[in-house]
Amino acid sequence: MKTYQIIIDTNVFVAALRSKNGASFRLLNLLKEKDARFKINVSTSIVLEYEAVLKREIHRQGKNLSIIDKFIDDLVACANRHQIFYLLRPHLKDADDDFILELAFSCSADYIITYNTKNFIRANAFGVSIMNPKDFLKEIGEI
Repeated sequence: MKTYQIIIDTNVFVAALRSKNGASFRLLNLLKEKDARFKINVSTSIVLEYEAVLKREIHRQGKNLSIIDKFIDDLVACANRHQIFYLLRPHLKDADDDFILELAFSCSADYIITYNTKNFIRANAFGVSIMNPKDFLKEIGEI
């Protein structure tokens, strides 16, 4: 069985914090269970973005900062970690997302999981498929 290499955009984690009923939360639970069908990949840049965005009061949903810190620590502990030594910029519609493409290229990712699929259309040129969480869960046979 192939283990898919994935990148998860920050907006997926924001959605998981907001609702326990959606595909984002289910994907998060599969990460916590260390599901063998996929492996998350991170870089320093994306971890710093996760931290900055998830710690905003509007996204925390009243959760203590220590809970966010533990979530990020646990995420990094189970992830493949990558250092990025080159830049593929500017390439995407939203230049603020270029570092995600760089990570995907570096780790030969199969998928970028995001709700902003239109921002990543050009990633297909690098062999990376773009999916929202629900479609990815369908792809791996979870739903």
